[in-house]
Amino acid sequence: MARIKQAAVIGAGVMGAAIAGHLANAGIRTLLLDIVPNKLTEKEEAKGLTLEDKSVRNRLARTGLERLLKEKPAPLFHKKIAERIEVGNLEDDLARLGEADWVIEAVVENLKIKQDLFSRIEKVWKPGMIVSSNTSGISIRDMVKECSPEFRKHFLGTHFFNPPRYMKLLEIIPTPDTDAAIVEEMKAFAEEGLGKGVVFAKDTPNFIANRIGVYGLAITFQKMLEDGLGPDEVDTVTGRAMGRPKSATFRTLDLVGLDTFIHVSNNVRENVDDPDEKKAFEVPALLQKMVEKGWLGAKSGQGFFKKVKGQKGSEILVLDPATGEYRPRKKLKAPSLEMAKRAKTKKEQFRALVYANDAAGKLAWHITKKVLLYSASRIPEIADDIVSVDRAMRWGFNWDLGPFEVWDAIGVEKSVAKMREEGETIPPLVEELLAKGGTSFYDRQPDHDKAFHLGGTFSEVEEHPKFISLARLKEQGKVIQSNRGASLIDIGDDVLCLEFHSPKNAIAADIIQMINTSVKEVSANWRGLVVGNQGANFCVGANLMLILMEAQDQNWPELDLMVRQFQKAMGSLRTMDRPVVAAPFGMTLGGGVEVSLPADRLQASSETYMGLVETGVGLIPGGGGNKEMLLRWTADVDPKDAIGLQNRVNKVFETIAMAKVSTSAEEAKDHGFLREGLDGVSLNQDHLIFDAKEQVLALSRTGYRAPEPKKIPVVGETGYNTLRLGAYGLLQSGYISEHDYKIASKLAYVLSGGTVPEGTLVDEQYLLDIEREAFLSLAGEPKSQQRMQYMLTKNKPLRN
Repeated sequence: MARIKQAAVIGAGVMGAAIAGHLANAGIRTLLLDIVPNKLTEKEEAKGLTLEDKSVRNRLARTGLERLLKEKPAPLFHKKIAERIEVGNLEDDLARLGEADWVIEAVVENLKIKQDLFSRIEKVWKPGMIVSSNTSGISIRDMVKECSPEFRKHFLGTHFFNPPRYMKLLEIIPTPDTDAAIVEEMKAFAEEGLGKGVVFAKDTPNFIANRIGVYGLAITFQKMLEDGLGPDEVDTVTGRAMGRPKSATFRTLDLVGLDTFIHVSNNVRENVDDPDEKKAFEVPALLQKMVEKGWLGAKSGQGFFKKVKGQKGSEILVLDPATGEYRPRKKLKAPSLEMAKRAKTKKEQFRALVYANDAAGKLAWHITKKVLLYSASRIPEIADDIVSVDRAMRWGFNWDLGPFEVWDAIGVEKSVAKMREEGETIPPLVEELLAKGGTSFYDRQPDHDKAFHLGGTFSEVEEHPKFISLARLKEQGKVIQSNRGASLIDIGDDVLCLEFHSPKNAIAADIIQMINTSVKEVSANWRGLVVGNQGANFCVGANLMLILMEAQDQNWPELDLMVRQFQKAMGSLRTMDRPVVAAPFGMTLGGGVEVSLPADRLQASSETYMGLVETGVGLIPGGGGNKEMLLRWTADVDPKDAIGLQNRVNKVFETIAMAKVSTSAEEAKDHGFLREGLDGVSLNQDHLIFDAKEQVLALSRTGYRAPEPKKIPVVGETGYNTLRLGAYGLLQSGYISEHDYKIASKLAYVLSGGTVPEGTLVDEQYLLDIEREAFLSLAGEPKSQQRMQYMLTKNKPLRN
């Protein structure tokens, strides 16, 4: 890892620029190159530029870099990261490739162009430099067959998935000539340095994920036409009901681009020998006609779906395959879909759907059957084991379960019997499993996880040494304490992990109780505590339904007690005599931030979206969030510096009042949720608990002492009036409503420390008390209760 400090990406198209962006996210200085344009744009002509001007010669690479700053979702963790990317062109800057430790090719999918490029790269190549291609399907070996043996030793395929920042999968494709040490080095670097999940793929058409994923899309398309269904009806079944992303099949095709899908399909069809497989990848006439009309999907404004403006606002229409015209969307309704939605486990969900005898069940069974049989028949052609296939589909297509995990979920024996009844040929891999008495591909035991590989034998599933599975530890009996909302788990090295597992990890009495239990247990018997979990998100906040119910019932003593207990529990975390490290990731909102801020350190996933968002539901933070933010922002300010202090409080006020949410851990530093130089960031979320534990151990080894209670300087009545005046200006300008202004005024009062003199030093409990009073006051407001109700029912904020 240490030696890959500089990189170069050749090709500044959508994918190449995004790869350069993610390398920059990882702290790697990157040179982005593209060809020299052969003609001027109108703007360049108007400026009097020529083809020899540097700005013209670097235009394509510069355009790629500029696109990184505009695209959404953002390819960069923070806009300032773009400073790590330098642009150039392949004529003037080719020699500079020799400065790089890793060069990635991401040019057009044309073998001859790639071969010519690698021939040029070899002329400036320096021993030890790693070179790779991001091709999605062209033969890796053929690209460099004319290059020297030494160059080929350092060459391999590194297939990123789009968008590289967000998609976990990286397929590494070595050739027979690639040095094995280089392959292992790249795997380690990708996992540690780029946060990727790596699978090794064979040098075959479309490798693993696209080979299986595109096959699944193709057979789903064919089944839709056979059954006379619409894309909207199919997507009802092939999305979350089948453990796939919400974009399901046809919205996914629109996002990918129908022309791209055709290119990838043709790549397989033209490079395989099996007639049945060739037929499966034939492009349907309907799809071909859509592309000829320019209906390419999201990038052209219409594909299978099209957004139009109607009398009641925007509406999304869907293409009717039978007529070729767009019509209003409709959902396929079937009992099995409701049963799948109510299922408590993924196993129950899949079984409820694929074995149902209704329209949704039959469709789900057909697609599942075909994908499972195809996946099993392609081993060992595309991969050496089933684990690589399952991981590729989970990481590359965001499936909840890979094909062989799905097979286990629906029952291998039962499903194979049904397949045989329908005349299907069962692949040798599956026949071997059943012949040896096996009933599942994965043999889960508390102390290991075996997987069926080749030759009818089980092998251990290899996990990265930095992956700590909380689920596996619980299976092994490592739970110290547990209730409905949270568990306290021994994660080794004398460290415990406080895991939330309530619905959406929302904070209620059971979690608060377990926080208090954790403080007592860790203080008495352990070295420290990690607050983390491995759910969909770290924590979406307090239990809003409970707060609303108590407020509507005017049960103020109970609500006051709840808030007091929450504040007290956060204080206990902050002052415990053992180090505490919070490990936020994903959505970390409201109470989730308030749980994180008292920790001695935060070890956040790079994809952490933090925000104190209570104003969106008519409240302000009530669990100490205001106080903690003031502590952070005023820690190094002289209380006598009125202007400096006011500026810091203004920043906190703006962050909380506007319910700002970071788009990354890097951006969370701008808001003060993370601290530069103190808090850590993990690019690989699988390593988050491990990295947080290492922070605990580091603090413990250096003679940890709990922080002392602090006096906090406040801006007082003068600052309160300043904040209110700013909010009033927004009210008068029509930017906020009367109720927004009321909320802002309450927040301003808390952050100012009330009506005390400017520069007064107040203690933490004082701030907690006025915070709690303001929270309860707003909870009693009818308009705040309307906001809470709207959020619970519509899952979006109400402006009233």
